[in-house]
Amino acid sequence: MSPALLLSALIASIYGALFHVWRGRSFRELPLYLIASGLGFALGQFAGNLIGLHIFVIGPIHVIEATLGSWAMLFIARWLKV
Repeated sequence: MSPALLLSALIASIYGALFHVWRGRSFRELPLYLIASGLGFALGQFAGNLIGLHIFVIGPIHVIEATLGSWAMLFIARWLKV
């Protein structure tokens, strides 16, 4: 596993866990939030590569864009779950 992929998975997992602590109701929601965060992080990373913004980059990881994608997907998952 490449270091960039490992760091991306770690950051996305932290976002999913933090969202679960903040807005989660049951332990069964945690996998949903982890998957949504990972998917959003990947989509944000793809958007960052596509747009070409280099605001805050750690190696090949577009942290700002991926973070925005992750949190957007978490809120969408929460909204769709209700």
